[in-house]
Amino acid sequence: MKNLKTYLLAATVMAGVHTASAQSGYTNLFNGKNLDGWKILAGKAEYKVENGGITGTAVLNSGNTFLVTEKEYGDFILEIDVKTESTITNSGVQVRSHFDPAGHEGKGKVYGKQCEVDPSDRKWTGGIYDEGRRDWLYPMELNAKAKDAWKNGQFNHIKVECIGNSMKTWINGVATAYVVDTLDARGFIGLQVHAIDNEAQAGKKVFFKNIKIKTTGLKPEAFAKGTYVVNLQSNTLTPYEQTDGWKLLFDGKTNAGWHSAASSTFPTKGWKVEDGKLSVIGANGGESTNGGDIVTDKMYGAFDLSFEFRMSKGANSGVKYFVTLDEKTKGSAIGLEYQVLDDAVHPDAKLGRDGDRTLASLYDLITAKKQPRFVHPIGAWNIGRVIVYPNNHVEHYLNGVKVLEYERGSKEFRDLVAISKYKIWKDFGEAKEGHILLQDHGFDVDFRSVKIKELK
Repeated sequence: MKNLKTYLLAATVMAGVHTASAQSGYTNLFNGKNLDGWKILAGKAEYKVENGGITGTAVLNSGNTFLVTEKEYGDFILEIDVKTESTITNSGVQVRSHFDPAGHEGKGKVYGKQCEVDPSDRKWTGGIYDEGRRDWLYPMELNAKAKDAWKNGQFNHIKVECIGNSMKTWINGVATAYVVDTLDARGFIGLQVHAIDNEAQAGKKVFFKNIKIKTTGLKPEAFAKGTYVVNLQSNTLTPYEQTDGWKLLFDGKTNAGWHSAASSTFPTKGWKVEDGKLSVIGANGGESTNGGDIVTDKMYGAFDLSFEFRMSKGANSGVKYFVTLDEKTKGSAIGLEYQVLDDAVHPDAKLGRDGDRTLASLYDLITAKKQPRFVHPIGAWNIGRVIVYPNNHVEHYLNGVKVLEYERGSKEFRDLVAISKYKIWKDFGEAKEGHILLQDHGFDVDFRSVKIKELK
């Protein structure tokens, strides 16, 4: 009798689970018994069903391996619980992804967006990576306050929402990453066991369970306020960004909101607006000798500034902030400068001190510490970002990774100014507010998706 009661109780509980799942509109992607509806692609890692879940085991000298759904999905909300065995076991959840059987010299390549699982000290779990294609789209340095959401040694709940062009992620209920992208309207879902090349990682396991998906009756879930959005739809703002205080500084169609640093009107030559780009027209590398610099009509104090830029070979340009135009210079206007430079070709990269004139550096003052993988090649678009907090703390980012920070007006800052080219300007870089400037340094450089959020 006791066994019968136990069985009936278990059956009731299971029925309740399935009923709740059905009521919420979710269906299970994994039946808890076998891998029906799934297939393994690309690498040699092992997947098997254990204790009602899926265990992935890393295999030495294997490439990235993926257990993927045989079915493709478009718009959906996906929920899954994931645990890693150690801090050196990397993983991820692919969404709207694809397979190229000819990739990796015939071994096959999975490509598409991935919700990262990163239990290492880097703590980028929940970030969005473009597997086999564009690399990182949303490193978690863009939302550092959410880096501690993942808990090592236990199952963590991952939620991924893909609706239209938007992809959002949550880890244990904490909003982590938000990307807007025009690629991949649909594709398969996959569970990754990362490639390994050393024996210490061999045999390490990743555990997946409670995999469910909702594809109908979808409504975008509210996202935590103040989260930076990587919006790859050029010159647009999502409703979320607009509500969060972002404004476009370039509308993609006109030069509205900008004027010459040397006059009250927009330059009649040297700049063009075309195909959604605001572009400097090259003129033999001369500083402000063609159209000259342009500045925003409005002045800004504390702000979050984001912009995309694309350089020609050997290019030199810059994005300056706290530009007052009080100095009345003949060349480029004076201001704090986020350097835009082809480090490999332009000679300025080897001038200054310790590389402080290289890409994303605070020009002639502080060197950007950047990894080569986060520098997109000439002809490709890069995303720059400058944050000036109300307390005068400043940060530079390149493609989602913070490359430097400093305190405007601090003793350390003033000491750097005193040994720089700016030492002749009184109180350089310490104005209460100033214009944003795009520099004409005589090279072809394109800008787009220039947007700003004023900080209070």
